Amino acid sequence: MTDGHTRNAGPRSSAVLIALLAALALPAAAGAASPPSLSTGPARQLSYSSVTLTGSINPRGQDTTYFFQYGPTRAYGSQTGLADAGAGSKAVHVSLSVGGLQPVSRYHYRLIAVNATGASTGGDGTFTTTAVPLSLQILAAPNPVPFGGSATVQGTLSGTGNGNRAVVLQANPFPYTQGFANLGNPQLTNSTGTFAFPVLGLAQATQFRVVTAGSPLVASPVIIEGVTVRVSAHVARTRRRHYARIYGTVTPAEDGMQIGILKVSHGRYVLVAGTILRHGSASSSRFSRVVHVTSGIYRVLARVTDGAHSSAYGAPLRIG
Repeated sequence: MTDGHTRNAGPRSSAVLIALLAALALPAAAGAASPPSLSTGPARQLSYSSVTLTGSINPRGQDTTYFFQYGPTRAYGSQTGLADAGAGSKAVHVSLSVGGLQPVSRYHYRLIAVNATGASTGGDGTFTTTAVPLSLQILAAPNPVPFGGSATVQGTLSGTGNGNRAVVLQANPFPYTQGFANLGNPQLTNSTGTFAFPVLGLAQATQFRVVTAGSPLVASPVIIEGVTVRVSAHVARTRRRHYARIYGTVTPAEDGMQIGILKVSHGRYVLVAGTILRHGSASSSRFSRVVHVTSGIYRVLARVTDGAHSSAYGAPLRIG
């Protein structure tokens, strides 16, 4: 009877035995588990504000997460977010990027990894962020200016060591083929890196840039300061009723260029007549045109396309 029971229950007994052996093996497996092994690696891709921290981790067969601690001392004080190192049984390379660092500053860091069994801490590493590269940005104001007018080229030298550094203004006048040459003497930036160069008596459109006077050589982007012609316009009565003579000069001489005579109507300019600039002198051209007029505001537009100068309006003329 006992033998029969054993035969009938054979498959069930085997399943129970397997389950029992598995249960008995669990303490042995748990006892073999251990925290991850790791090492803190070198800092890479170092800049003035960021770095990539690296290391290696062996998860020892358990799901493992890791992070880096970093800060100005061995007390650290900051840490990255968590990342997954997997559950393998071989060492894997890991890395995380850190931003928002201070330039030219020394930092400590270390790698920490955690699995279900415990946490492991890597050795302390250090890195020093780089200096912020110098860079120049400029603008000119006002832009454009009337012929013979003045402008100011101002800007900022940014980066580590930007204060009390010599910079010089360079110019390249239209047609921009002679190359840049120093304009005036160098000046020192102030404590925040700002500077301003006055430019007097502009006679034609000019490219400007600012460069550092010493090493390292840094150049700003090139800007173009435009120069408009000067339009002097006048109005005189004629013997014909409702007609007036509008005349004047354009400086510098722009013989052959177009003159438009416009009236302000409902907030916009309406062309009422036109003429051509004629030779006046070595320094200016002249124009004159008899125009049918009604009461209102008129303006003269000199349309210039020579490249060295740009178009401009004369002062408003009131007729009425």
